[in-house]
Amino acid sequence: MTGSIALILAVLLPLVSGQVPHWGPCPEPTTQPAFNLKQFVGRWFEIAKLPAQFEKGRCIETNFTLKLDNSLRIISSEILRGELRRIEGVGVTEDLKNPAKLGITFSYVLPYTPYWILSTDYVNTAVVYSCTDILRLFHVEFAWVLSRSRSLPAAALEKAADIFAKNSIDVSRMTNTRQQGCEKA
Repeated sequence: MTGSIALILAVLLPLVSGQVPHWGPCPEPTTQPAFNLKQFVGRWFEIAKLPAQFEKGRCIETNFTLKLDNSLRIISSEILRGELRRIEGVGVTEDLKNPAKLGITFSYVLPYTPYWILSTDYVNTAVVYSCTDILRLFHVEFAWVLSRSRSLPAAALEKAADIFAKNSIDVSRMTNTRQQGCEKA
């Protein structure tokens, strides 16, 4: 049994390199009370994030559009090596009793990934968290601080860090996303 677990871990751990793996199951953070998806949709710029292997560029932004069936059309973009790259996905509310718990996917063959809105004022900032359990042995976390503009005051970043800390989410490895020179792509 332990040999098979070691083999599984040997296969899975390289897949999460660059992400932030932790032992044990995902935490259950508090999400935005009375979340309003219609107010959340629109253009958001990534200000800071935990390392994510799928985001390597600069000028990262995401545009959420509400579709007629109340799902989301998601278009994320970044500039990588001087080239604008875009990817389109779908988002859904996974729990109608807790609409701040979204699920998103950028592939028809992959399941929805948690995309939980921990806090937002809808007009300036959003604090977002995602966590996936791997065999209940460890979990992989993603976290983002988003803004409606390409920058945020330090006080807003500190408030976001406090929200993560209150939810026992370690963001000590969070890095700022470069949002300068975005018009030149």
